[in-house]
Amino acid sequence: MSFQELTEREKTVFMSIVHSFVQTAEPVGSRYLTKHYSLDISPATVRNVMIDLEDKGLIAQPHTSAGRVPTNTGYRQYVNSIMKRTKLSGR
Repeated sequence: MSFQELTEREKTVFMSIVHSFVQTAEPVGSRYLTKHYSLDISPATVRNVMIDLEDKGLIAQPHTSAGRVPTNTGYRQYVNSIMKRTKLSGR
């Protein structure tokens, strides 16, 4: 699963989860995301997107009733998405 294959909504939720997790080192819940990020969607919609992201292997739920955390694959996709690629000169 490539980051480019995600819908815009999935990208926004995923990036918010990673950003929040990096800052807090705590699993991220849907209600937290809707309160702290301008997602303009309900917590229920965020939970549905989270399920899709879990199915794609980008996030995981450490235990029942916990928020979500990025997986190793999710971190790799995040890093790849924020990196700017440049061509090397032939010198």
